Amino acid sequence: MRRVVITGAGVVSPLGTGIDRFFEGLRQARAGVDLIESFDASGFPTRIAAEVRDLDLSAVAVAVAGPDAALLRRDRKGLFGLVAARQAIAQAFGGARPCDCYEPDRLAAFCATGLEVFHLQDLVAGLTERGIDLGRLGRAGGPAVGRLTLQIPSDLAVRAIVQEAGIRGLVHVNVSACAAGTQALGEALRAIREGAADAAVAGGFDSMVNPLGLGGFCLLGALSRSNELRGAASRPFDARRDGFVLGEGAGFCMLEERSAALSRGAQILAELRGYGSSLDAFRVSDPDPEHAGATGCMRAALADAGVHADELDYINAHGTATRKNDPAETAAIRAVLGAAADRTPVSSTKSQIGHLIGAAGAVEALAVLFALREGLLPATINWSEPDPGCDLDYVPGTPRAAHVRTALSTSFGFGGQNAALVIGRGSDD
Repeated sequence: MRRVVITGAGVVSPLGTGIDRFFEGLRQARAGVDLIESFDASGFPTRIAAEVRDLDLSAVAVAVAGPDAALLRRDRKGLFGLVAARQAIAQAFGGARPCDCYEPDRLAAFCATGLEVFHLQDLVAGLTERGIDLGRLGRAGGPAVGRLTLQIPSDLAVRAIVQEAGIRGLVHVNVSACAAGTQALGEALRAIREGAADAAVAGGFDSMVNPLGLGGFCLLGALSRSNELRGAASRPFDARRDGFVLGEGAGFCMLEERSAALSRGAQILAELRGYGSSLDAFRVSDPDPEHAGATGCMRAALADAGVHADELDYINAHGTATRKNDPAETAAIRAVLGAAADRTPVSSTKSQIGHLIGAAGAVEALAVLFALREGLLPATINWSEPDPGCDLDYVPGTPRAAHVRTALSTSFGFGGQNAALVIGRGSDD
C-alpha cells in the first residue's frame, strides 16, 4: 500500500505566522485570545476572539495576481490560506514549484474553508478595479449597498494556490463546518494512497471573526461571554466552561507518496497513517447523545491505519469548551479506547487558538506535528476545575514531555460531521 508523508507545513495562527512561531506559542502555552480589534464588537455579548495579528495582509494582497486578484485581496481568510500554502510548498520544495518535481496532472489540492461572505460594497469596489461597470446596481444601491452581503464561490483562494503550484490534477474544496480541515487532509491521503495523485497540498483556511460570524454564533448561544477573562476564557473540559472562542487562520501540509519523496531527497516530517469520517444525521447543532458518529470515525481512522487503540500516545481533541461537546467527546474517547483511555493524554489547542471552524482540523494536525517532532504534548490551558463528565488526562496548564510515535486528531462539526486522522512519526524507528 502506498504510504503518504508530510514534507512541508505552513500555518497562520493566533499564536503566530509560520510553523516556528506556532510551535513556540505551543511551547510557551500562550493564549492567542483577546478583545476583538478587527472590527467594533462593542455591541455583541461576546467581544473576544483569537485573531491573527502578526501578518500584514495588505502586503500579501498587493502581491496577489490573476483574474480573481481584486476579490481575493478582500478575502481575509483566503489570504491566510494562500500564505500558509506557500509556506508548506516552500518547505517541501525550496525554491522550486511542485510542478517542477511532479507531472502537473499528478498533483492535487484538497482545501477546506467556510462560508465566503463579502460586503456588497467591497464586491462592487473589487469589480470596479477590474473595469466592470455595474451601472444601475452600484448607483441604485446608494447607502444601502454597504449593508448587504453576497455569497461568492468558496474556491477563490484555492484557484490562486493551484495556479501558483502548477497543479492540474484533482482539486477538491470541503465546506463541511468544523470537520472540513481534517477531511481535506484525509481525502488527500486517500487520493495519494489509491494512486489518483502522487502529491497534494492539503489544509484549510477560515475566519468567522466578523460581525456576521460572531453574531450568528452568539445567537446560537455557543460562544463564551467571559470577556473579562480574555486569554483565560477558552476552557475546554473545565467545569466552568461557558462556550467556545472564535479563532481564525490557516494550516497546510505538503503531502507526498513516501517513496517519491525519498527519491527526491525530501525531509519527511510525519506520516499520515489513517483517516475516518462519518455523519451523525442527528441535529445540526447538537452531538449525537449516543456518540455513534464520533466513535465511528475514530474507529475507522484506527482501522485504516492498522493501529490498535492502546497504541495511541496522544489525542488532540476537538475540545470546544461547550457544555455538550466536551462530555460527549470524552465518552466517545472512552468507548473507543476502553481501559487505555485512562493512560492516554488528551488536550485541546482550542484553549490557546480558539475555534478556527473550517481550518480547525488542519491547524490542529500541525499541533500533532509539534508533539511528534518536539516531544511535547500541547497543553489544555485554563483547565483547573474538574468536571465529573470530563474525566480524562487533559494535559492541563503546560506542555508535557513525552515520546510520541502515534497520535489521533479529531474534529466534530456542526451538522454532525465527524472526522479523525491518525498521524505517526515520519521514520520507521
